[in-house]
Amino acid sequence: MIPIAEQTPAAPDGSPAERLARYMREGTIALGALPPLSLYVHIPWCLRKCPYCDFNSHALPVGVAGPDELPEQRYLDALCADLEAALPFIWGRRVVSVFIGGGTPSLFSPTAIGRLIADIRARVALEPGCEITLEANPGTFERDRFRGYRQAGVTRLSIGVQSFDDAKLHALGRVHDAEQAAAAVAEARAAFETFNLDLMYALPGQTMAELEADVARAIGFVPPHLSIYHLTIEPNTLFATRAPAAPLPDDDLAFDMLDAITARAADAGLERYEVSAYARPGHRCVHNVNYWEFGDYLGIGAGAHSKLSFAHRVIRQVRWRDPVRYMEGALAGAALSQESEVRRSELAFEFMLNALRLVDGFELARFGERTGLPLGSIAGPLEEAERKGLIERDFVRVRPTARGLDFLSDLQSLFLPA
Repeated sequence: MIPIAEQTPAAPDGSPAERLARYMREGTIALGALPPLSLYVHIPWCLRKCPYCDFNSHALPVGVAGPDELPEQRYLDALCADLEAALPFIWGRRVVSVFIGGGTPSLFSPTAIGRLIADIRARVALEPGCEITLEANPGTFERDRFRGYRQAGVTRLSIGVQSFDDAKLHALGRVHDAEQAAAAVAEARAAFETFNLDLMYALPGQTMAELEADVARAIGFVPPHLSIYHLTIEPNTLFATRAPAAPLPDDDLAFDMLDAITARAADAGLERYEVSAYARPGHRCVHNVNYWEFGDYLGIGAGAHSKLSFAHRVIRQVRWRDPVRYMEGALAGAALSQESEVRRSELAFEFMLNALRLVDGFELARFGERTGLPLGSIAGPLEEAERKGLIERDFVRVRPTARGLDFLSDLQSLFLPA
């Protein structure tokens, strides 16, 4: 991971009206148009915290015996209050996608998810055919539950399978087994027109043969979309302090595994369109593509992040991470823990951190449109990237080469502010 240039986190300064007035003033950039807007909703609880996970996820609280005892209604009330408080900052803008992530959102009942979607529809304008994704864990799977989510308004399911190998699932600390994973994927196929299947690779002790068996099993379900993730040991995770019992594959084997996944996916009609995503025609994830194209997103829920553009600046926000603290704050009209303006000097790097993940890269005109910066501000890094064989370009578009995708961090780092 490349660190974004350090900036001291700041608490929101002033009332919502004062902050909004400040953000509407002239600044150091000028955007020709505001980008598409997505909505992210974070539900933070899991049955158990996985040892590799560095997301803002929390095991069931002490005294809560199961999902049925989670504070669903209070949390939904907090999300509703959070969204209402944010409306002035997105006034008049339509939402192109909604993503309900976590944590494990499928711990919430279909009835609760139905209420959440209804609350959203009552407060923001959704584009016709708006993609609404829900992350689901096979460990929370019950027959007909997925159909309940579909009836509630979810249009796309993302299933965190990670592996179909029981030994590997145990090593990852997952709460489901291979049989449950297969049943969940089969049910998703029956309930949804489109869904995503998540797989991880370079798992503890994983061989190429085991990886190929996992990929074959996944592709056998004919998923419209496949996301793959390289297991890495992140700080502030259990694996960082207590290493897995078996060693992770070395970098060379991990590269070979990724090449094998890409080849097998292509053979099955799944086109690689992002460094870690493959899809059949018409099934790309609208929400994630908006992230990668440096679109805007409003994040509500515990620990959720937002990126919001105004005519002369780009703002980032963070909600309170702790679920209890978040609910208290949101219900009192104070869900934000941090809010800051992205410095002009950081905008090019932040754009490239996302756009260069896409196999098709980005249109040169999009860079100026989304950052308010002239193309001359990236002329030097683009020349260096081309000289190193990391990108190819013409007068319209910049694309990462195969080498650029393999060495993506090296490519992105060329755009770090001096």
